[in-house]
Amino acid sequence: MEVNENSAGGQGMLYLCATPIGNLKDITQRVLETLSSVDVIAAEDTRNSIKLLNHFDIHTPLTSYHEYNKVEKAKYLIGEMLSGKNIALITDAGTPAISDPGEVLVSMCHEAGITVTSLPGPAACIVALTLSGLNTRRFVFEGFLPGLDEKKERKKRLGLLKDEHRTFIIYEAPHHLKGTLNDLLETLGDRRISICRELTKRFEEVMPTTLEAAVAYYEDNEPRGEYVLVIEGVDISDLDKKEQEKWSEMSLKDHMAYYENAGMSHKDAMKQVAQDRGVGKREIYKALLEE
Repeated sequence: MEVNENSAGGQGMLYLCATPIGNLKDITQRVLETLSSVDVIAAEDTRNSIKLLNHFDIHTPLTSYHEYNKVEKAKYLIGEMLSGKNIALITDAGTPAISDPGEVLVSMCHEAGITVTSLPGPAACIVALTLSGLNTRRFVFEGFLPGLDEKKERKKRLGLLKDEHRTFIIYEAPHHLKGTLNDLLETLGDRRISICRELTKRFEEVMPTTLEAAVAYYEDNEPRGEYVLVIEGVDISDLDKKEQEKWSEMSLKDHMAYYENAGMSHKDAMKQVAQDRGVGKREIYKALLEE
């Protein structure tokens, strides 16, 4: 039996149980044992989750926990755990609390002193990243962008990604895909992207391409299924060049004054100016003497 029956003070625990994102064989034995052993399973959509539970002959009671009841229902679930009940949280597919209302429940559990544990398993963002062919050493998960109708917030979020040098991952629904690809191309310029859909399923598709080519492709092909977009970050050397160009537009005297007015010594300011401009400190010293 997976569930801990000896929680401190007789309290129950919250178990974050990852469920398959497509292929049911990806569920872990540990998750199956936990779902069978807890008192209640909180599910994002009980209609979807009952199919999963029926497939594995699990008959634990279900209750709904979703975006529209996440705060009030969390209070109820915390009360149940404080009284000693163990609760498993599952999402429609993947790992709870990632781009998911489960993050609210986890936060409130910590505030209430309730133990939370995670049973690892599938996460679409990680699956897509590993299949993308792009840099996996450092990455950023953005989840869903603000909707196409939330123009101001959407533009702001995209603007923050423009100079992101790490690989970044976005989730997108099929009916928003074309608009998102166009917005990405307009904001970021052309760069590499891997478009992933139907992950772990029979017709899994990973399309390494560029933003420009992707926009052209979906002009003739209708998007189908849920998408994970893995996008190449900007080359860090390009960021350094942009930064150097910004400083080069400022006079050396003003550049020095910028740091000295902020409290730096003359020597430290000279060192920082040299770093900003990508030159040696001796070169800055010489230039200042000539001014």
